[in-house]
Amino acid sequence: MTISDPQRFDRAIALIDAANAGDPNQEIEDGQPQPKELVYGRRMSEMLGRFAPEASEAVKLAVRAQHIRRWEIARDDYPRTPLGYKQWRTHLMKFHAQTAGALLREAGYDDELIGRVQSLLRKEALKLNPETQMLEDVVDLVFLEHYLEEFVRSHAEYDEAKLADILRKTWKKMSSRGHEAALSIIRIHPDLAPFVVKAVSGEAA
Repeated sequence: MTISDPQRFDRAIALIDAANAGDPNQEIEDGQPQPKELVYGRRMSEMLGRFAPEASEAVKLAVRAQHIRRWEIARDDYPRTPLGYKQWRTHLMKFHAQTAGALLREAGYDDELIGRVQSLLRKEALKLNPETQMLEDVVDLVFLEHYLEEFVRSHAEYDEAKLADILRKTWKKMSSRGHEAALSIIRIHPDLAPFVVKAVSGEAA
């Protein structure tokens, strides 16, 4: 989809990236340590380009801002319980929406577009709003391609059944188009690919 004002869009992306460049957490990308959420945002945009190049301007902005300044809302600030996790996630979505909204306004966007992006970042009407679902699909595809290996390694205490359950829950959040992409366009670590296929095979039917 055509960007309404390319200069304004580029300004917004630059502001989002500048915000994420402050991440004190580092990740190795192209052999160099880089701010973790800056890398994540770029990976999200790259995946959207492969998965849904026709995406709207609102989705392209929401994808880039999905984890904006995420490190400011620490998981350890909430109880290590299912309820604590839900509270953390809810606070994160509100924080991302507010932070992105302020930057989009600075870039010159109007309230209508900002509202759409904020609704996407709050994951409103998942499974009902095609744009929210597209964002969720990209989130899950990026996880499978870039972060699944690290997740498995850092949760060595999880047995195969527990990991399979996590994958099936991820699978349920995705659309049929997302499922097709997960089994075709993304690059999963070769040691994990058979496990992923096995874990979700019952859900794909």
